[in-house]
Amino acid sequence: MNEELLNVVVRKREIQGADVVVLDLERADGASLPAFEAGAHVDIHVAPGLVRQYSLCSDPGEASVYRLGVLKDPASRGGSVQIHDALHEGREVQISTPRNLFPLVRDAKRTILLGGGIGITPMIAMAHALHRQGAAFELHYCGRSRSRSAFLGELARAPFAACVVTHFDDEAQAQRLNLPTVLGDASAGTHLYTCGPSGFMDWVIAGARQQGYDEAHIHKEYFQVEVDASGGGFEVFAARSNKAVQVAEGQTILDALAQVGIKIDISCEQGVCGTCMCEVLEGVPDHRDVYLTDEEKAANDQILVCCSRAKTNKLVLDI
Repeated sequence: MNEELLNVVVRKREIQGADVVVLDLERADGASLPAFEAGAHVDIHVAPGLVRQYSLCSDPGEASVYRLGVLKDPASRGGSVQIHDALHEGREVQISTPRNLFPLVRDAKRTILLGGGIGITPMIAMAHALHRQGAAFELHYCGRSRSRSAFLGELARAPFAACVVTHFDDEAQAQRLNLPTVLGDASAGTHLYTCGPSGFMDWVIAGARQQGYDEAHIHKEYFQVEVDASGGGFEVFAARSNKAVQVAEGQTILDALAQVGIKIDISCEQGVCGTCMCEVLEGVPDHRDVYLTDEEKAANDQILVCCSRAKTNKLVLDI
């Protein structure tokens, strides 16, 4: 995948809450950064072969800085730890131009933003955009505790502070998130956006469906999911490369292709970002990603090879 890369420098770095580093990035040459829409993310080229996605949490109306919040997760695959260890003030790093897989619906009558933990980051940019638009919205920030949560000061000072409600597990029962009450009536004009840990998001999404929300009005962005590589083996034929490979039980298509010299661009390796998507010419994929929509999965003409498998004995891919 060819993409434009930007050279940026860390102009400000701050640790907030428990192990969240907040970074302000500016163009190294002093020029303005490309405009972005709320919900967008950038790829950070942390190290050779190590690329990770992080949501932009700055005001989309501000062209001079991109703000990121990165939770240090010792159980991650290395990206967040390296960012915490290496990206200090003055350090230059390459990032992609912003991409938006989590856009706002501009004509929603009402918008509910539900962020869990570090999943608050895209919601902050969305709140800025909605406030500027004069739209009706609520931002609910859920966390384990106030002391472990980032961005609280920024949200308290924001021009939309009156629309922000916080919910912490270790505080009074009355302030905890009452999901049915917050979701309310699933009227035609209400759109829900959620981001955070998988368990939190699954709970929110299930609650919205139970309240009668239309699937098209439930918007979600996963940061991290567990890859399920279980299932029997199958064959993959790379049509353009004219190579066939057997994908073993418990092995990913990505790894099997690498064994026969076929390199696929990757990033998250969890079925979240879509970088490794390939066109399916024959066969039926067993979709295990959270990137493709239900409609795209039903079409069975695309597959994310980092995590998905096959329902048929053979898949033919356009690679």
